[in-house]
Amino acid sequence: MSDRDAVVVAYDLVSAFGTGAAVCVDGLYAGRSAIARCGRFDTARFRSPFAAQVDGLDCSHEESILIQMLRRLQTASIPRDALPILATTVGEIDLLERGEERCTLADTLDRVRVLLGLNERGVVVSAACASTCAAISRSVSLIRCGVRDAVVVIAVDIVSEFVFSGFSALMALADDRARPFDRDRCGLTAGEAAGYVVLMSAGRARRERRDILACIRGCGQSSDANHMTGPSRDGGGLARAVRRSLDSAGLSAADIGFIAAHGTGTTYNDAMELKAFKQVFESARPVFSVKGALGHTMGSAGLVQLVAAIAALERQAVPPTVGLRQVDDDARGWAGDSDQTFEGSSAMVVNAGFGGINAAVVVSV
Repeated sequence: MSDRDAVVVAYDLVSAFGTGAAVCVDGLYAGRSAIARCGRFDTARFRSPFAAQVDGLDCSHEESILIQMLRRLQTASIPRDALPILATTVGEIDLLERGEERCTLADTLDRVRVLLGLNERGVVVSAACASTCAAISRSVSLIRCGVRDAVVVIAVDIVSEFVFSGFSALMALADDRARPFDRDRCGLTAGEAAGYVVLMSAGRARRERRDILACIRGCGQSSDANHMTGPSRDGGGLARAVRRSLDSAGLSAADIGFIAAHGTGTTYNDAMELKAFKQVFESARPVFSVKGALGHTMGSAGLVQLVAAIAALERQAVPPTVGLRQVDDDARGWAGDSDQTFEGSSAMVVNAGFGGINAAVVVSV
């Protein structure tokens, strides 16, 4: 490992399972679902009453739901000189819903920086549901080029009436709960999560005697320019991002033990992903999705997947895909409703977002 490799030295997460990355990982491996009826706003007009929400948040509080979630994180391990990169799709959208000013993404970034006690203002990466992986890619480039030796990616999005109604209008919400890679899947479930990952150069991590939890070996992005909301159905765009991440990592497809998939539970996304994987991998790999358990957490989805992927590399088994009952024909041999073992020390995290954005990250332990 060279001094300019980007390594993970800390992370934390709050999700619908509760506070702490370990709580989230335990829930995933137990095969539990945190999806329940949404109590934050009236869902009678929408296609679904279900969402995966963090308990105990106060919608009437002066602070946004986003900031309330971030306050629950353990942040002592974040160095003050780390460059903050905020990965989100709509930020503090609840402030906009109640007519408040100063709720742009730039405003949110300022509040997050102050909350975390960071020295620099940082930047926002808003790449739809691929925001986290895109932000990690930016971080890795900065570290490899020697521009930065510490970056913190803060990823967060909330369940809001604005987002919920949008997915409903697009006919994208499941009428029940999301069932990724299932033969009878019919849509996604909205979810929320907040967390961070601290990336350092390996050189700085060694100097500070930090625990190196994982290494980000490579990153790749692409745009399939297919549709404002729909992915390219042939999977070509995501396949390009996957190949680019392998090239960046200096690895071959054979080196990847498993894939933490985007796996929204919509008809077209899941089919597109499997087509993309089959274009790159000569044989099946264990594939799992967290969205049947935690819903689609939008810009923070990639962070949840990264945390799950690091845990899976440590355990040498991927968690089940919650909600999966009848495996779709395209997913046979790939996705499963129980833990799957694998070989190797590298994995891939993939995301796909509106606008045809695709991103892939290779992580190793």
